[in-house]
Amino acid sequence: MKRVQTALPFLALIIVLFSGCTTVGETGRKQLMLITPDQEMKMGAEAFTQMKTTEKISRDPVANARLQRIGRRIAVSVGSDLPSAQWEFVVFDAPKTLNAFALPGGKVGFYSGLMNLAGQSDDEIASVMGHEIAHVTCRHGGERQSQAILAGLGGAALQIGARNSENRDLYLLAYGSVSTLGILKYSRDHESEADTVGLRYAARAGYDPRSAVTFWRKMEAANNGPSVPRFLSTHPPTQDRIANLAQLAPGLMATYEQAKRNYEGGAPAPSVVPAKAAAPSARPPAPNSPVVARPVPASTPAAKPSTEKAELDRFLGR
Repeated sequence: MKRVQTALPFLALIIVLFSGCTTVGETGRKQLMLITPDQEMKMGAEAFTQMKTTEKISRDPVANARLQRIGRRIAVSVGSDLPSAQWEFVVFDAPKTLNAFALPGGKVGFYSGLMNLAGQSDDEIASVMGHEIAHVTCRHGGERQSQAILAGLGGAALQIGARNSENRDLYLLAYGSVSTLGILKYSRDHESEADTVGLRYAARAGYDPRSAVTFWRKMEAANNGPSVPRFLSTHPPTQDRIANLAQLAPGLMATYEQAKRNYEGGAPAPSVVPAKAAAPSARPPAPNSPVVARPVPASTPAAKPSTEKAELDRFLGR
């Protein structure tokens, strides 16, 4: 009986490794996935509902109309990459927060501080939105949860296998450090993948892919905090990210220009779930209607620079 109990964690580990692989559609990358799309959508919907009760929702009709307009076009670009999406785009009223996120099921949130940082550039907002939604379509949240499950099984197997070793604690400490750094590396890879896929979404929606570079330069200027060593960071260094985005943009210019011409000629918009907190007068304009962003004073404060980590951490329960 003891042998059976000892073998169970190893058996579970083997089953997980051979049964939980999927492929990211836009990039072809193989990934470990132990969470179903339905589970992800349920968790995303629950997290978004909770956020709308705890965070202050903006009543600014210009900001809400602007986010709806950009969101509808990005939703068309995403298309079947996010099946069964119930799109919802909400502006949260937090002028000092530079943050945006997307959750499974098509739930997208932008903080007013980030929209202020982008100023009048719809292209920059679209580049951020594409990036955030790419995290969802690439199923990065589910993948991180799957990695945590796998790490737990591996730790249990090591604990049993080394139970009679005098170096047991050292082995467990080493395993914990290696698994943590491995997950951090996956986080950086996820960021780069979301940059790649998200830029495609923005270009296919008729937004200039070069705007991602200008946005991240603004973010770099706003982030005056101490830098984190690369191997301990969940994000690639900003300069590396800017260089990668600058390299990707030229290859998407033809896609962007064609999509822009299509929208200037009047492109259809998908039906979306309206943000419940939008002011009654904030009816989204037609896709080809111009949206004039509210001017941003030069003294607008900026703090808490981040584009997704806080809300992804909240969603993943970290």
